[in-house]
Amino acid sequence: MAEQPTVLVVEDEPAQREVLAYNLEAEGFRVNRAADGEEALMLVDEAAPDIIVLDWMLPSVSGIEVCRQLKMRTETRGVPIIMLSARSEEVDRVRGLETGADDYVVKPYSVIELMARVRAQLRRTRPSTVGERLEYEGIVLDSETHRVTREGQVLKLGPTEFRLLTTFMEKPGRVWSREQLLDRVWGRDIYVDTRTVDVHIGRLRKALCQFGGDDPLRTVRGAGYALG
Repeated sequence: MAEQPTVLVVEDEPAQREVLAYNLEAEGFRVNRAADGEEALMLVDEAAPDIIVLDWMLPSVSGIEVCRQLKMRTETRGVPIIMLSARSEEVDRVRGLETGADDYVVKPYSVIELMARVRAQLRRTRPSTVGERLEYEGIVLDSETHRVTREGQVLKLGPTEFRLLTTFMEKPGRVWSREQLLDRVWGRDIYVDTRTVDVHIGRLRKALCQFGGDDPLRTVRGAGYALG
């Protein structure tokens, strides 16, 4: 399922890495693992995760350096990073946050608390994955019940159209290229022709306007599609 958020766990201690991965998978996340900073940067280049849990002390490239590099790049700046560190001094926490980390957790940490922090970051960046209701100009999408209404009328949407609409409603105004929509909606492991995106956008437009109203989707020539 493409809706499962992907978490990249970057931790050089194999036992800690597996405990984190096990707990995240039990919470319904897809988990990618990296044992050092270099591998983490390579994995992010291949496919940007939805959130990164990043250890400060890493071989080759430090967690602070990984964080700095990712926050400098336009395409990864918005990916939330939770920094894990045995350094509990305030100066270290400040340095971590100043480098761009979105949250800072001191070791040893409670796994339950860390899971809550992961969900809190995703609530901000991908609200549908944690069961939030999304609303945009009379359109209401409930990700838990898989129900969409427009001005109170229930809309009939196929699963792919539902995932497309979710993506648009999480970031109204953002222009998504066909390739980005393929990654987010179909998943990277599946080969789908980019023209398939156009077909499903057509179906989504039809579904959104089945009871009248303007088409809220915008085609941006040479770039892709946007909501509003």
